[in-house]
Amino acid sequence: MKNSPLYALLGISACISNGIIAQDIKKPMNILFIMTDDHAFQALSAYGHPISKLAPTPNLDRIAQNGMLFNNAFVENSISTPSRATLLTGMYSHQHGQTHLGYGLKPNKKFFVEYLQNAGYQTALFGKWHLSAQPKGFDTYKIFDDQGEYYNPKFRTPESDGKYIQEEGYATDLVTDDALNWLIFRDKNKPFCVLVHHKAPHRNWMPDLQYLELYEDVEFPEPATLFDNYSTRGEQMKTHELSVAKHLGYAFDLKISQLQNEPTLDYIKASFDMAISTLTPEQLRVWNESYDKKNKDFLANRPEGKKLTQWKYQRYIKDYCRTIKSVDVQVGRLLDYLENNNLMENTIIVYTSDQGFYLGEHGLYDKRFMYEEAFRTPLIIALPGAKKGTKCTELVQNIDYAPTLLDAAGVNKPDDMAGESLIPLLTGTSDKWRDNLYYQFYDYPAVGMTRKHYGIRDKRYKLIHWYGKGEINDKDIDSWELYDLKKDPTEVNNVYNDKKYSKVRERLHILLEEKRKELKVTE
Repeated sequence: MKNSPLYALLGISACISNGIIAQDIKKPMNILFIMTDDHAFQALSAYGHPISKLAPTPNLDRIAQNGMLFNNAFVENSISTPSRATLLTGMYSHQHGQTHLGYGLKPNKKFFVEYLQNAGYQTALFGKWHLSAQPKGFDTYKIFDDQGEYYNPKFRTPESDGKYIQEEGYATDLVTDDALNWLIFRDKNKPFCVLVHHKAPHRNWMPDLQYLELYEDVEFPEPATLFDNYSTRGEQMKTHELSVAKHLGYAFDLKISQLQNEPTLDYIKASFDMAISTLTPEQLRVWNESYDKKNKDFLANRPEGKKLTQWKYQRYIKDYCRTIKSVDVQVGRLLDYLENNNLMENTIIVYTSDQGFYLGEHGLYDKRFMYEEAFRTPLIIALPGAKKGTKCTELVQNIDYAPTLLDAAGVNKPDDMAGESLIPLLTGTSDKWRDNLYYQFYDYPAVGMTRKHYGIRDKRYKLIHWYGKGEINDKDIDSWELYDLKKDPTEVNNVYNDKKYSKVRERLHILLEEKRKELKVTE
């Protein structure tokens, strides 16, 4: 264990009490890391987006008020399992091997929690794991079966002999219950690191029964690009299967069970019965009663065209925000526990998502694309002793999480981690920071049919290369996009072929190739 600057920070905050110099007690830093699945920054009210103003997240905002809000936090591959592997290893997808949603994580890659265990930490994980590899580096864990279900999910623990055991309740509440129970009965003589990984607000956005009517009378603002016509974009925007207008399932996504047999993608149609099957008879009764009432007018007078897309958007965004309501309430329980047990002074709190999400921007739901709303992710960190209520505009990425948590614990970063500790940004001691980010998406052909692409983003511009052989009915693709994010923050005007941007294009091409060589990217 190295001499961490955080011990000094804690010492300073602990040295002064009522004007009297007290003994400097250097406590090890505890870690509470909370990660949701597909939480868009647009739906976290500390970011000030119009959606979150109507669906506020006061408990998540508490973390921001006590810490730092990162306005330019991004992922290196916007899809769940690669992002989770990046959190654990501090590496890019091609380095740890989990480039796709399925298998791939290299078994020899060490997780940051293993280093913490070696440093005397007690470690735990609760909620979503979603990796083909077995959990390692955790003293205990309680994880969902695959994605997990919103209602009455199944869990596996080290003691369950490989079996998943169903528990009654709402997933977000159950995960928090387990984390709190572990915190209460942990060894108080050791520092802790606990990962709380929620399913919400992952598709298909099933709210807790108590929130089924929440926001029902709210009209959420539509994004400016809900009806984006992709006029300056390439083939990839004509063939994806992630549009609000065309690809949301009436039953599975929009909760209109009466329309289960309406034409939709086969996997969506098949998913509805599975999603609803875990509810108890009483839960199902309350569920059906609520949605039958809400669907009555729609079924009696079904809208068409633009109005139908607008109706779908409202139903989607309301259910999405309802699931986040549960997350916010449960985060509040964890914060209350820390406050009530005098743990705020030596616990670093991190809140993030495995990636961002489209809330109708570019007519999309889901993630995968390098456009801002999926590429960017919410990130809030409260570090004891650091200045509160601050904002950071530096370019940070999920490769930085593992190095940051090791740094917080006073543990040296291993050489194979690609990321950098965010502690210097949090403490205001950073002299120099990166000025660009690399991104690559590999998972095609797959759900959503998002084409392979990679790119680079600096503080103003973004260059994307779409590439690869087309599968099924798609064409082969080899095209480029360039965006001026200052003049075109919604990314609707591809200026790659604009002569005014020739020098920018040339500079970014060179930068991108240098970055790929540096990172030894072969695809």
